[in-house]
Amino acid sequence: MAGFLSGVKRLYLTIYNWTIFVGWFQVFYLAVKTLKESGHEHVYDAVEKPLLLAQSAAILEIFHGLVGLVRSPITATLPQIGSRLYVTWGILLSFPEVRSHFLVSSLVISWSITEIIRYSFFGTKEAFGSAPSWLLWLRYSTFLFLYPSGIASEVGLIYTALPYIKESGKYSLRMPNKWNFAFDYYYVAFLVLGIYVPGSPHMYTYMLGQRKRALAKSKKE
Repeated sequence: MAGFLSGVKRLYLTIYNWTIFVGWFQVFYLAVKTLKESGHEHVYDAVEKPLLLAQSAAILEIFHGLVGLVRSPITATLPQIGSRLYVTWGILLSFPEVRSHFLVSSLVISWSITEIIRYSFFGTKEAFGSAPSWLLWLRYSTFLFLYPSGIASEVGLIYTALPYIKESGKYSLRMPNKWNFAFDYYYVAFLVLGIYVPGSPHMYTYMLGQRKRALAKSKKE
């Protein structure tokens, strides 16, 4: 019975990883194609649907961690997925004024390359029991420059959206109202920006530790 459940788990995770891989590969292809043919102003429109689907599907990874399907700690998974979902849904989808910014291109290219490598690595590992050394190296090395470029793009887009968040009042609740409660999405955006200050170095240090352990282990095998 345990062997059967293990097989079902591996099959599910293989299908999951390769399905999301296809989504991120589509994002990358459309972003590069549009950037070359039409310019950065049109990148978001080209990638919107696969981006929303691929990034939103990552919510399942929180569930995977909670039920023990994967060993990734929730404390590391949740901030990464949460920040990306905030930028995807709370900024790009919600405020069209920022979609033509050049940082959208650097954002989706940084994200998509990272995820193409990550999901192909885990998809291969689940399907065959291990991944080739070159893919392992890419999985634990490309973040060295892709993480800073992705974070810089996220922060830049949130900052760029601030005037539009304030002007539109979207998602905000003004006083007076029947609940006698005020909520300002503008200050939420500032709070998120503030979280990036300690959060980004912490995550980068965490990933450096992961890299050191993974590469050291691969040398012993």
